[in-house]
Amino acid sequence: MRTLRAPLTLRAMHTMRAPLAVALLAMSACADLGTEPVVPTPGSPSRVQLEHLLVSVRVVGARGHPGGYERGCQAGQGCVFGPSWTDDYDGPGGHDGCDTRNNVLRRQLTGVSFRSGTNNCVVTAGRLDDPYTGNRITFTKADAGDIQIDHIYPLAAAWDMGAVYWPRERRVRFANDIDANLLATAASANQVKGDSTPSRWLPPARANHCLYAGKYLTVAVRYDLPVTAADSVVLNDIARTCP
Repeated sequence: MRTLRAPLTLRAMHTMRAPLAVALLAMSACADLGTEPVVPTPGSPSRVQLEHLLVSVRVVGARGHPGGYERGCQAGQGCVFGPSWTDDYDGPGGHDGCDTRNNVLRRQLTGVSFRSGTNNCVVTAGRLDDPYTGNRITFTKADAGDIQIDHIYPLAAAWDMGAVYWPRERRVRFANDIDANLLATAASANQVKGDSTPSRWLPPARANHCLYAGKYLTVAVRYDLPVTAADSVVLNDIARTCP
């Protein structure tokens, strides 16, 4: 487990929002099968790019606990981020006839096959270079549960850190933001992560820590969500390791 130190720089406590200095690239394609480790995912931000993000993000002492978070959308449930993987939202991928999960799979997987008659919407097969484990995973519809879609900045954490005060439309967009906040990954990694933030969880593939840190900070800046002081320490530590 990483030993946390006190926040290191005034940069990490900066609260002014600066222009976003990094546009993280989409996952690159690879064509091999199997589950062998692969090289770090292309598109990882540089140290300088992470430092720009770190001076743009707000830092707070600790994660709040406002209560009231309820993801479920069954009768009587709060449904605070809208139905899972809905297509009914304004934003990238919204109202295109495909649900959010399939949109993410279509973006990240290579060698993709689709169910006939779905207008290239329902993904039935492909290969994933997993940004969390560093493995290459074969996806089939029969084993669809082996790959899950992760919210990089977890929904429960976002609720605790300010989304509780957002209008519902903004929360639904956040939960389905295929450009910033969603990644396909191994189900095992996603389940271990849960609603943890960087001070409590990092991807098993250490080589992809820079990618994860950049994406987490990008979401935080885009939606004006803060990071905790403990998260800031970890993210600053990661930035120092990036080329």
